[in-house]
Amino acid sequence: MNTPQNPELEQKVKEVRRLFDDAPEIAKVALENVLQDMTAETRSAPAESAGRVGRRQGKVSELTVIAPFAEGGATRLRGVLELLNGNFEGAEKVGTVHDMRFVFLEDDSKLLFATAYDGDWDPYIDDFATKIPDFMDILFSCFEGWPGIHSPQVKDFIAGYQVPASAWYVANPDLTVVETRRLQKVGKALDEFLDRIG
Repeated sequence: MNTPQNPELEQKVKEVRRLFDDAPEIAKVALENVLQDMTAETRSAPAESAGRVGRRQGKVSELTVIAPFAEGGATRLRGVLELLNGNFEGAEKVGTVHDMRFVFLEDDSKLLFATAYDGDWDPYIDDFATKIPDFMDILFSCFEGWPGIHSPQVKDFIAGYQVPASAWYVANPDLTVVETRRLQKVGKALDEFLDRIG
């Protein structure tokens, strides 16, 4: 492999190779096979800060929270999630949510909540507090110490359990939820037009 021309990148490559000194041979070979691609300039900009906590690529930010359940919180949240059956109209009302995941960890003692959204951290949290406050209190009262979405401490609470991603990939970092939906409509209309003339 040709070595990178960037001294900082060269040092990172050297360190990764050192970390793989005791790796299985298959991993060492695989590393050398893809190192050129791993160090090539990418089409997307590096992740930036999403504001208070988390990372952003282009217009899309990430939020990951790992928090302990309150007594009975796991059972209550499972019941609500089963009732919703994947129907998160509240997220639709916010309008900037790309995805959300609720993952029960460590024998239901903790929850991993992860989401991708448009924009910066503070306005994102504010949107939930103003557009769907009751849903937020229903879902997140499962956490030990949840202060309530209208509490002045709610942002500190969330930030206290937030874990910024070490690495994060966004396929379309410059497309917001609204822009994606618009492109879908345009694509559908174009397909229908082509079907009619085709």
